[in-house]
Amino acid sequence: MVRWRADVTASLVVFLVAVPLCVGVAVASGVPAELGLITGIVGGLLTGLLPGSSLQVSGPAAGLTVLVYEAVQEYGLGGLGALVVAAGVVQLVMGALRLGRWFRAISVAVVQGMLAGIGLVLMASQVYALVDAKAPGNGPANLGGLPGLVAGTAGSDTGPAALAIGALTLAVLLLWPRWRRAAELLPAPLVAVVLATVAVFVLDLPVARVEVQGLLESVQPPGLADVGRLTELGAVGTVLAFALIASAESLFSAAAVDRLHDGPRTDYDKELIAQGIGNTACGLLGALPMTAVIVRSSANVRAGARTKASRVLHGVWLLVFAAVFPAALGVVPVAALAGVLLHAGWKLIPWRELRPLWREHRGEAVVLAATAVAIVATNMFEGVLLGLLLAVAKSAWETSHVHLEIVGMEESARPGTRRPIRVRAIGYATFLRLPKLLDQLEALPLDREIELDLSGLRHLDLACAAALGSWAEQRRPAGAGSVGGGSAGSGGGRPSGGALV
Repeated sequence: MVRWRADVTASLVVFLVAVPLCVGVAVASGVPAELGLITGIVGGLLTGLLPGSSLQVSGPAAGLTVLVYEAVQEYGLGGLGALVVAAGVVQLVMGALRLGRWFRAISVAVVQGMLAGIGLVLMASQVYALVDAKAPGNGPANLGGLPGLVAGTAGSDTGPAALAIGALTLAVLLLWPRWRRAAELLPAPLVAVVLATVAVFVLDLPVARVEVQGLLESVQPPGLADVGRLTELGAVGTVLAFALIASAESLFSAAAVDRLHDGPRTDYDKELIAQGIGNTACGLLGALPMTAVIVRSSANVRAGARTKASRVLHGVWLLVFAAVFPAALGVVPVAALAGVLLHAGWKLIPWRELRPLWREHRGEAVVLAATAVAIVATNMFEGVLLGLLLAVAKSAWETSHVHLEIVGMEESARPGTRRPIRVRAIGYATFLRLPKLLDQLEALPLDREIELDLSGLRHLDLACAAALGSWAEQRRPAGAGSVGGGSAGSGGGRPSGGALV
């Protein structure tokens, strides 16, 4: 009985957190507000029942807002449903292949850079909604239009009032959590949106409000024509971006939630399958893609949830709200939701980690910054892909260590000496370290025999093997001797033996 009481209480808290976020993400994504609620309902009633993680909560996430907006502009609402269905199927396949655990191998710098890039693009777009203006388009265009937005707001009929409502929302979001007792009862996003709505109603301010279509009217399942567009190259990239980013965010959220409670740990493969089933259902309903959301999940744990019943009940409350009180959304000012998402975008940027990361792991900081900038400059998929390539290149560079132990150089000052200089290569000889390696070898005296020992190398790639072989051939006429067994011309892997040139 105590456990059920705790789950019911936690479900109400999560419901209050989820409502403004579901609606805000939908509006920012350029789709009817009800579709955000539908994704939250599916995340509770369907994904919430499935095995995987017991306490994390799924729904529409701010992290996919930018990508969803671009997909809606390109493919329409029906096309969005087809893309989400395909992404869900990809997640199901990855879960069936037991790839869930491999998401833990993704560089943390890439994930943080991805979230930072999403946060920057989200903030750049929501600044326009904060003053009832329309964003120009993608990240660079939104950033470039900010100077003109200031002048446009001053001369607008609704801009100053909307800005005041947005500023009120942000102030509440920042100050309400400091009142701990109150914050435990009512989440800051809900309080901020309610107060902003009341202010607009009382003062009769001329600001834009959320457009309401009705729950059933908003559902637009994808048609055959929408499914047919999945063969386009751009659609394939969007599907992969949906699947990979949603999976990474969900599984990283699961890892974070596991640290917050002492209950059963997450089964990553089952959780990936659960997310795939949920996204497939969301796509069939024409709704937004879902991920596990750390804000709702942490609220669920801190509210005392014991079992998955809390997240299922939160879906029930969302369904009741959407079915019984749909008109309530029509009085919510868009500027208030923009304030909520601006705050969410700011929190996506890992401000506290940047300085220590730069001091202790400068390469990781570069990967983080490059990923974020690439997302802002291009798009989500290309930015994350660039970040992954940089992370791999950084790891390859850091693990590619090779140095030469040189013995006998001091004898070069003695006239007439003919004893060879012994050079032993140790480490991993790859093309990344080849320039430095050749510089050291070419600096050796030309009038001495060189005994090159490669037995200390744990790996010798083809580029290094070819370069060392070429260096040995060039040295042979200048010195006495010949190339011995296990010479520099070995193909790759772990070489042995040495060369005398």
